[in-house]
Amino acid sequence: MLSFKGNTLPALTWKEAVKEDRFKTRLIVISLVFAAILFFFPFFFQHIEQRDGYLLKDFIVDHVKPADVSVPIFVCIWGITFLMIFRCIRNPMLFLVGLYGFIVLTLMRMLTISLIPLNPPHGLIPLVDPLSNFFYGNKSSFVTKDLFFSGHVSSQFLYFLCLLKPLDKKLALASTIIVGSLVLVQHVHYTVDVVAAIPLSYLAYRIGKRIAMGRNAA
Repeated sequence: MLSFKGNTLPALTWKEAVKEDRFKTRLIVISLVFAAILFFFPFFFQHIEQRDGYLLKDFIVDHVKPADVSVPIFVCIWGITFLMIFRCIRNPMLFLVGLYGFIVLTLMRMLTISLIPLNPPHGLIPLVDPLSNFFYGNKSSFVTKDLFFSGHVSSQFLYFLCLLKPLDKKLALASTIIVGSLVLVQHVHYTVDVVAAIPLSYLAYRIGKRIAMGRNAA
């Protein structure tokens, strides 16, 4: 019988996990929610790109000369993302916790972006990330106003929290720090976007894990 209690994830194969009704129910629900969000994404980002927002004064960003560091950002983000996917292929509970955490994180970002309209910093150099643009439903132009809080940084920190192997966690934490620094160099985020991403992604992880594993999950 599958137990969702405790600090550690049950060591199950996919064959074992899909036999459990609780796992299947949670997997089906979150898969439907994820599909709905992907469908809604293009409309959401088209809306926020058309609205006017606030321009913040940022001591750090304003004193950093902008530079195009899209390639190292892309390598870090998708390197850790594919590492997470690889680990999830071998661990269904990691997949469930990670996906619930990511959905909670995404919904939190959509809420904060809606409530806090911001224009990008001066000197913005659009971040070239064809994979992200594909999911945003925007292949020909760049999304620049999805600012508070940083999805790039929060996703990397979420992976750090979810991953189980010490080396994987070190790589994800290093990627979080590198990406957080480089998005400021490229002027695609304000400092507050990056700083806020850490506690908010931790909150999303805790909520997602509790939903995925049950009320008694730590």
